[in-house]
Amino acid sequence: MESVGSIIMYMVVVAAIIIFSVLAVTSRKILRSATYLLFTLFATAAIYFQLGYEFLGAVQIAVYAGGIVVLFVFSILLTSKPGDKSEKLTSKKKVVGLIASVAMLLVAGYALLSRCGFFAQLPSMEGVTMDRIGTELLSSSHGGMLLPFEAISVLLLACIIGGIVVARKR
Repeated sequence: MESVGSIIMYMVVVAAIIIFSVLAVTSRKILRSATYLLFTLFATAAIYFQLGYEFLGAVQIAVYAGGIVVLFVFSILLTSKPGDKSEKLTSKKKVVGLIASVAMLLVAGYALLSRCGFFAQLPSMEGVTMDRIGTELLSSSHGGMLLPFEAISVLLLACIIGGIVVARKR
């Protein structure tokens, strides 16, 4: 049984994730949004550490909090003035955004409930190790994730090349 302290810590971290996520998407200053995203990624790493997945927590901090957010900040600083504010949304854009967000919430809820919720039979988790998960993720067999993993690496390479092209124009 879990201790009361770990449950309270979990609730604090979850509240931080929710608060900083909302602040990241509602802030009108882009550097503040990137900072709130950084805090959200650190809080996600804290969840991994609480679950006992030290490697995933370290990767979360090193890759996402360390690399991706720094890439965002550099791209922001290269493409715009850091103090620029975004323009206010018109009411028509707010309605479209609200409809899109509700639609995505429904799709995500359906996917969550149909795959791992009340309607689905959960697979057995016996004998699952980090070694087996890594092997399955990077395999090219049926159900393997090697192709999406390589596609993401090509996307990151394109982002780096795009950043260099933008920086050279200045």
